[in-house]
Amino acid sequence: MQSIVSDSYSVHFESNAFEALNSHLSSHNYSTIFILVDENTHELCLPQFMSEIAGDYNFEIIEIESGEVNKTIETCVGVWEALSELGADRKSLLINLGGGVLTDLGGFVASTFKRGIKFINVPTTLLSMVDASVGGKTGVDLGPLKNQIGVINQPEMVLIVSDFLESLNERQITSGFAEMLKHGLIRNADYWESLKQVSSLYELRDHILPSVALKNDIVLQDPTEQNIRKVLNYGHTLGHAIESYFLENENKETLLHGEAIAIGMITEGYLSHKLTGLPLSQLEDIKSTFLKYYEKVSFTAKDIDAILELLKYDKKNSHGNINFVLLKGIGETQIDVTISPELFQEAFAYYME
Repeated sequence: MQSIVSDSYSVHFESNAFEALNSHLSSHNYSTIFILVDENTHELCLPQFMSEIAGDYNFEIIEIESGEVNKTIETCVGVWEALSELGADRKSLLINLGGGVLTDLGGFVASTFKRGIKFINVPTTLLSMVDASVGGKTGVDLGPLKNQIGVINQPEMVLIVSDFLESLNERQITSGFAEMLKHGLIRNADYWESLKQVSSLYELRDHILPSVALKNDIVLQDPTEQNIRKVLNYGHTLGHAIESYFLENENKETLLHGEAIAIGMITEGYLSHKLTGLPLSQLEDIKSTFLKYYEKVSFTAKDIDAILELLKYDKKNSHGNINFVLLKGIGETQIDVTISPELFQEAFAYYME
């Protein structure tokens, strides 16, 4: 299988990816094609990408600065202005070549420029390949608060080429691995077990398509996240608050998304054991697996209080309630669970013990 059909578009893999792109470009009369990159993908990925293009097109390159700290409205304004100055119109195409920050932001820019232009996502990190590649979520952060501004809008297509992973360091690969492990935890115990057997993170290429297929199956059932799609947020309620806290705190080393979500999956695993029946043996399995790949982070009481304060901004909240996705067992979930405050302290204590 070289393609996965999702909603109104397809995700194309490996050699099929550039075949699909070239076919698309030749059959659509785009006025201008813009490629959004950051300084890393400009140097490490763009030359390979351009070498695969068949045909003579008018390309314009727009570069932004990499990193979650630049996933802001201010960056969007810069890209909107660049598009305008370079003569973009409603028949232009924006190709987003980069990780999740860039594809989220680029998708939002395209969705809002002149009330919407077409865009294609080419994720270049493991995290963006297995997480941002399906679902149509676009957007930016509001200060340190993750993904507060955005829309759900689908790209024309997504291209996944695992050769781009060679531009990453091991820490970035490990960050993406967290989302793959999450897919096993929320949906497929066998997949969880198979990922635990991976001896080298660079063996993960073979697991990208199964992860995308698993997420796609969930998204197709609930495109606008009214029900079952919420299960994809396992580990993300506390995880996003942790990520935001470390992002805004100058005295803390910024955590990559997967590193923060790994902590979220352990702590929310503890909440699952207390509230939704996750067996202790499975909780211990979750903790030991994540701590095998992710170095334990220390939290002071002040840190924890600040992180918990950030929970009130979580996008899944409604009617004043902070809603969690918890596990009934590995591969089984329960959505919209509310938590007593004292259990949060216990969850962090379990993580740190």
